Amino acid sequence: MTDGPQRAGGRGAAGSPATDGAGGRGAAGSPATDGTELPKTYDPAATEERWYRTWDARGYFRAVPDAARRPYTIMMPLPNVTGELHIGHALNNGVQDCLVRWQRLRGRNALYQPGTDHASIAVHVVMDRRLAREGLTRFDLGRERFLEEAWKWREQIGQTILGQMRRLLLSCDWARTTFTMDPGYSRAVAECFIRLFRKGVIYKGKRMINWCPKDLTSISDLEVEYAEEQSTLYYVRYPGAPSRPVPPGGGGQAGGSEGIVIATQRPETILADVAVAVHPEDERYRRLVGSTVLVPIVNREVPVIADRRVERDFGTGAVKITPGHDPLDYEIGADHRLPVLIAFDPRGRITDLGGPRYEGLDRTEARRLLVEDLRSAGLLIREEPYVTNIGRCDRCKTVIEPYISDQWFCRMKDLAAPAIQAVRDGRVRFHPERWTKFFLDWMEQIRDWNISRQLWWGHQIPIWYCACGEMIASVDRPATCPKCGGAAFTRDQDILDTWFSSALWPMATLGWPGETADLQYFYPTSTLVTARDIIFLWVARMIMFGLEFRAEVPFRDVYINPTVLNIEGRRMSKTLGTGLDPLVLIDRYGADSLRFALINRCTGEQDLRFSEKMVEDTRNFANKIWNAARLVRLHLADRTPEAGAPERDAVRLAPNRWILGRLARTAGDVTAALESFEFSAACRRLYEFVWNEFCDWYLEMAKVDLAHAAAANETRHVMSWVLAQTMVLLHPVMPAITEEVWQALPHDGETIMRAPWPDASRLWADAAADAAMAEVMEIAGAIRALRAEMGLSTQSVGVSLHFGPGDRDRIETVRSYLAHLVHLDPMRLEVRGIDEHPRFGIPAPCGAGRIELHVDSPELRAKARERFAKQLASLDREQSGVMRRLDDPAFAAKAPTDIVAADRARAAALTARRETLRRYLADLAPSPPA
Repeated sequence: MTDGPQRAGGRGAAGSPATDGAGGRGAAGSPATDGTELPKTYDPAATEERWYRTWDARGYFRAVPDAARRPYTIMMPLPNVTGELHIGHALNNGVQDCLVRWQRLRGRNALYQPGTDHASIAVHVVMDRRLAREGLTRFDLGRERFLEEAWKWREQIGQTILGQMRRLLLSCDWARTTFTMDPGYSRAVAECFIRLFRKGVIYKGKRMINWCPKDLTSISDLEVEYAEEQSTLYYVRYPGAPSRPVPPGGGGQAGGSEGIVIATQRPETILADVAVAVHPEDERYRRLVGSTVLVPIVNREVPVIADRRVERDFGTGAVKITPGHDPLDYEIGADHRLPVLIAFDPRGRITDLGGPRYEGLDRTEARRLLVEDLRSAGLLIREEPYVTNIGRCDRCKTVIEPYISDQWFCRMKDLAAPAIQAVRDGRVRFHPERWTKFFLDWMEQIRDWNISRQLWWGHQIPIWYCACGEMIASVDRPATCPKCGGAAFTRDQDILDTWFSSALWPMATLGWPGETADLQYFYPTSTLVTARDIIFLWVARMIMFGLEFRAEVPFRDVYINPTVLNIEGRRMSKTLGTGLDPLVLIDRYGADSLRFALINRCTGEQDLRFSEKMVEDTRNFANKIWNAARLVRLHLADRTPEAGAPERDAVRLAPNRWILGRLARTAGDVTAALESFEFSAACRRLYEFVWNEFCDWYLEMAKVDLAHAAAANETRHVMSWVLAQTMVLLHPVMPAITEEVWQALPHDGETIMRAPWPDASRLWADAAADAAMAEVMEIAGAIRALRAEMGLSTQSVGVSLHFGPGDRDRIETVRSYLAHLVHLDPMRLEVRGIDEHPRFGIPAPCGAGRIELHVDSPELRAKARERFAKQLASLDREQSGVMRRLDDPAFAAKAPTDIVAADRARAAALTARRETLRRYLADLAPSPPA
């Protein structure tokens, strides 16, 4: 609060910005408060560091429940504890902070919740690498010691990325920073599991899952990265079983007494084959169904079965069935009651199914040796190159193995139904809207979720096993078994999928399962900003858990930010050399510039092509703002106006009334764009207003009025107030420079963070001033264009403006502005009647009148004639070539229609330009002797 209007940066009283680093000369490099000008050069590094320290120290980021204010909450998509700031974080968090700062300015009690995720697999990858350098594995350490080392490592680097995010000027409530393995959060995760287990939503069963042989854990379908890779298709003969001859009528390569030829990409899984399948309507194999063949190498007798799921067009139309190593084979095997054999151990090595020759071999080496043996036995018919989708672990990039394992699962259908309905009825809205269908399509086909992981770092599953076989769900070790009364328990060794715990992020950070004041006030949260690749992994699961445990959606709006690519459209990657380090860009250009460059390109597109040049351009925009602020500050000097808005009746000058109207429209446009999550539109409008309307037009015209005492006070008030309001509009995107400039101007309050958002409905526009300034800009533009056309942009020439009687007086009132805008001596800019002509004038139309450039020097006229004569000669040559093509019947008959049309359009343009040049030459002709 303030006890009166602050002048140019603060009151200077104890605790004010002038004395404690929030503005004024009390902080190194801060704006002056004594009427002196701002430093010539803007220093983003010093400004951003100083203001961020001040904001944080004063508690401007804190948010506590306040019944008198509406909450606005954003939960940061929790970065991995292993992570470092990358360009995707800069975009995602920049957008979030833009929304949070905007809502604070609108008076909302805004909470921006920070934190980090324990990232089970990612941490195991890091720790395994560290241990490998010492020749150790986690199994050498054991679970307890491994976790001790992991916690030590986390304490060393766990806050790294959050510290880096401060460089982005994020206004998070850092006192609330949460780690997903904090004690309170861990108990919330356990409580969630227990409730779902007791409800029957969570169950344990042996099913086929995705297994990573390197990380030695299951992973979900959504954590498998599929990409096309070059492979080989092996055609292998399965001989007919001697005990069951093949029925007569078969024959050839695909079947008959010699058996069946199948095609496979994975010959190493032959060791676990239990059948060969064909399509029941495939005439080539109809008579073979019910017979048996021998699995090559192992000579296991297996049946030939018929199943409609067999693709007749793949390979030979006959396929091997290996239920232990393929999801579709697993389904077929279950339906046909086939046995399940496992050829690999958890590390991807051959089991005893391989016998002495193959047992213990890695699956890759086993493939090589099996192919050699098949070839030697005459059973490898041929090999073909084959492109296929290979699934890899999204962390370590190891090829995933379909694997049958005893795992914990979460039934999803019942959880998904309310979430689907919440999106359908608009309680959760996706922006851009096309992501709604993307979400619903997946949710309607959702499968049960494998939530257990065979790792140590993470939330251990809260299930205890009694010696009697009883299974007990409990956060803490049970005292006694409810079934037998025993006290000997072992705990389930698996941990929960990281995404299971992060699904509770909007609730657990606010105290759930307790009914806390924070939870009651800040939940449901307001907006989630995230990337498209975790819509299913995270967004969907938060919605499902929020509805399950709170009967409310966890957020109202979901903004899917674009993916940042390099300027060539390639994925940003330090490894590939295509990445941009946001910290380096901040060092070079400042966080404000990086934020604006990224947010300015948040359109409705999926991808954002980005380059350093874009940040450099925004740095130039920041310099433009700074130079404008220096000009305004210089003219304020000791005659600083009040901080409040100029009264409408007190503003008489057309440029001042015009810029106030443009500010009103800008405030309305920016507000509407942010409300619609159209960040690019908001940034473009601000850029246009600051660069073009305020700096290039208004400030230039203001210089005219500032030179006249009668107009100066009004202009100082308007230009300083408009610039201060503009800084508020720009603050959500560029926090530091806007605070610095705002502090240097008349203002109420101690920080721009608590200034009121400009309300377009309370601002005003003046149609007459708009029309007058539009005319000024049109005339100035026409004069500039004509001078450039004549090659006289830097020459001292006269200009006359010719308008009818009803317009002359109006044009005369803005003549001084026009002269300044086009850099002419006011005495050489005349307003004349529509019928008056100068002796040596070059005319050009302009609105309802015309302008005439006075070229009255023989030397300038001769120079201009020479210029236009050369242009005319060049134009005549080009026109001649175009017309030759158009007059050629062969060209018109054979050339593409768009090429012919383009040539015709060019010919018309050249003709028009030719007439203009001829008119110029005629106007510049020497006057005949008197």
